[in-house]
Amino acid sequence: MKLFLLAGEASGDLHGSHLVTELKLQRPDMEIVAWGGPLMEKAGARLLSDYRQRAYMGLWEVIKNL
Repeated sequence: MKLFLLAGEASGDLHGSHLVTELKLQRPDMEIVAWGGPLMEKAGARLLSDYRQRAYMGLWEVIKNL
């Protein structure tokens, strides 16, 4: 089974890492891929993208990075 998780900032990464840890305990064979952060990666998810590379604050920053 494969699962995709998405976390867009630090608290999502934290909560996602707890979910990944628990899922891996229940189903060690589960493949978890994510857009997340270092905590999700440490818990066992394979990161496709790190949220810190896509985290923008402010209207202008969001617009110019679309």
